[in-house]
Amino acid sequence: MAAFFSFSTSLLPPSKPFFSSSPLNSQSIPFRKTPILSPTTPLAALTSTAEAPPAIATFWEWLSERGVISGKTPVRPGMGAEGLGLVARRDIGRNEVVLEVPKKLWINPESVAGSEIGGICGGLKPWISVALFLIREKSKKERSELKAYLDVLPETTDSTIFCNGTSLMALGTQLLSTTTGVKQYLQREFQRVEQEILEPNSRLFPSPVTLEDFTWAFGILRSRAFSRLRGENLVLIPLADLVNHSPDITTEDYAYEIKGGGLFSRDLLFSLRSPVSVKAGEQVLIQYDLNKSNAELALDYGFIESKSDRNVYTLTLQISESDQFAGDKLDIAETNGLGETAEFDIILGYPLPAKLLPYLRLVALGGTDAFLLESIFSNTIWGHLELPVSRANEELVCRVVRDACKTALSGYQTTIEEDEKLMEGEGLSARLGIAVGVRAGEKKVLQQIDEFFKQREEELDEIEYYQERRLKDLGLVGEQGDIIFWE
Repeated sequence: MAAFFSFSTSLLPPSKPFFSSSPLNSQSIPFRKTPILSPTTPLAALTSTAEAPPAIATFWEWLSERGVISGKTPVRPGMGAEGLGLVARRDIGRNEVVLEVPKKLWINPESVAGSEIGGICGGLKPWISVALFLIREKSKKERSELKAYLDVLPETTDSTIFCNGTSLMALGTQLLSTTTGVKQYLQREFQRVEQEILEPNSRLFPSPVTLEDFTWAFGILRSRAFSRLRGENLVLIPLADLVNHSPDITTEDYAYEIKGGGLFSRDLLFSLRSPVSVKAGEQVLIQYDLNKSNAELALDYGFIESKSDRNVYTLTLQISESDQFAGDKLDIAETNGLGETAEFDIILGYPLPAKLLPYLRLVALGGTDAFLLESIFSNTIWGHLELPVSRANEELVCRVVRDACKTALSGYQTTIEEDEKLMEGEGLSARLGIAVGVRAGEKKVLQQIDEFFKQREEELDEIEYYQERRLKDLGLVGEQGDIIFWE
């Protein structure tokens, strides 16, 4: 029987809600993220605004002129072990508001619509319109009202979308696939925008827009934009986007919100709170996203964590179109919230997803077990699939999964032990460190999957299958498996 599923990862949808982040590595300002694969980082001494790079001091003055900050603002930009971030000027309490940014400074599709390129961006995807706005403002240089803000944005980050050559090829199989897919997506979108928007309206852009510019803007939005706000699914908030991430913060609650301000609360404000108490001189930190895997953190922000539950491998299963029972199987899958293709995220150290084994058994169902696909079982089939169907079915599932694990593991050029030795050594660049960390995590999850099904194989003769359960239900077999006879 042909393999009925593959190991792969779906492309992270570029249209998914963007989330907040902080600046990563920059060519002009010394940014430094949380050390790779470290769950916690002691803060180094933090510089004052006066000691910060000139661009930061100019940005702070720009914010002051616009009334965003004052002498009473409890945070300021500062450098530390976490990189450029928001440093407490005094002790800050849990859930205390640390800054508020008025809507007039937000950068979102609405602000693009009111700009000089609003007329040509109306039909574009929201992120593309904001990306073009950023690129145009950046190219205006001294003539841009946003220059002070744009000057503190990094020229590149450690996100995998900026990886090329060795660092790109060092990525694990799934993250490499995802990163390559995103790069291809960006290239397609850029070619379309170039043809339909940029070339016909070149007079609106001070200099030619390149794919590199487009990728830069995508990276900025992916790593810095806030989402899941009241009426706002994509918005850049100057100053607030300096806030750094901490793996030690395990809640996303209370970090930020949009609220009313001014007379009768008609003016909207972006309000940022500290989710934990912070001492003067320490950075205010938040949790970016508890649900992202290391691969997603690497793609979006350019860092990873050492926590085991950030290591995820995605199994993609599919009901083959050539399967003679494909229609019946698809109906059953859809009835139970799945489809012709189903993706299951396997997390290191966690049990398999509840619906994985039933779906595997469904896809592998055939031969003498196919009677379960008859309409008489339509209301109970999934319950039967939650338990082993037959030895042949269970054995097939185990064999194909283990073969796929071995094939996937053979695609890596290094072992887990070799990766761990690399990470323990010195001289590994940030991007290579991320690549090695993610691929080591992928391999650990693959080994976990293989070990589960290996143990399952060893128990095949001890497992109770459908026929035995059915005979017990009919009272024809005793609890010890002995056949009951009547005189």
